[in-house]
Amino acid sequence: MELARKALGNTYPNPLVGSVIVHNGRIIGEGYHHKAGQNHAEINAINSVADKSLIPESTIYVSLEPCAHYGKTPPCALKIKELGFRKVVIGAMDSHDKVNGKGKKIIQDAGIEVVSGILEQECIELNKRFFTYHEKKRPYIILKWAESGDGFLDQDFKPTPISNSLVNQFVHQLRADEHAILVGTQTALNDNPSLTVRNAEGNNPVRILVDFDLKVPHDFNLYNNEAPTLIFNTEKEATEGNIRFIKTGRENFLPGLADALYREQIQSVIIEGGRFTLQQFIDAGLWDEAVVIKNEQLELANGTKAPDFPFAPERTEFFRDNRVSWYKKASN
Repeated sequence: MELARKALGNTYPNPLVGSVIVHNGRIIGEGYHHKAGQNHAEINAINSVADKSLIPESTIYVSLEPCAHYGKTPPCALKIKELGFRKVVIGAMDSHDKVNGKGKKIIQDAGIEVVSGILEQECIELNKRFFTYHEKKRPYIILKWAESGDGFLDQDFKPTPISNSLVNQFVHQLRADEHAILVGTQTALNDNPSLTVRNAEGNNPVRILVDFDLKVPHDFNLYNNEAPTLIFNTEKEATEGNIRFIKTGRENFLPGLADALYREQIQSVIIEGGRFTLQQFIDAGLWDEAVVIKNEQLELANGTKAPDFPFAPERTEFFRDNRVSWYKKASN
């Protein structure tokens, strides 16, 4: 799992997977999946073994069921079968319809001992984005906002810095870790955000703008070429360089948005909009996690109220004078 986490933010639309090969209680190989289209974790672990003659007496541990289908790379289950490992230990089974038990079956049918469901919950949590995407047919949705001690998002309805520099770095890492980031028209007009990763290492997320009437001017930062950008609107369907305009209706918008993002293979999205956008997701119960930053010392007295969010945090951490709270939606 530690190996798998090294690639967080880099493997979309593939899952995070780590693998370790053990011979007589000693690790002789390890690897993880670095990026979609490149070798899977098991192959990287196999390639790292110096003495391949030890493999038939070795156990291979893998955090997710080995794949059973030909994609950009051949199936790992067939490679494991071919090399004749003594034993295979699997964390979580893969619910993707192209795998879903088939990888395990290939290995078992070859007469290799297979154990699965080891640290299963932890392995599912590691790939919460991947599993949500394939099982719920929508991205994993993270709500995020910063509010003052007295519960405002801004002062006098004008953009107002709320979080400190340490939290700012954390927020940019969050962007780098997730697949996409979404704002609405008002936030785009008020803040002219770039929604890119600047104060951390990692890839820029796919930017998503919900702008029904295309009010955001084309010279705004969201229209620059720094990241792929999807613009949901009621006017047109078109592609202009890195910008995709996706035509949508206003009615029943959120389910339609979730479906469209599923079709675009977006596995996770941070909702970083203003109160109106955030409240829509909250009221629809369409979220998985929330990250709320609170500057306890800051009193703004007047402005946009923070969303109504009557939930208890799972954990809280202080970044100097800012409190960051993490919330997780209870599973149905």
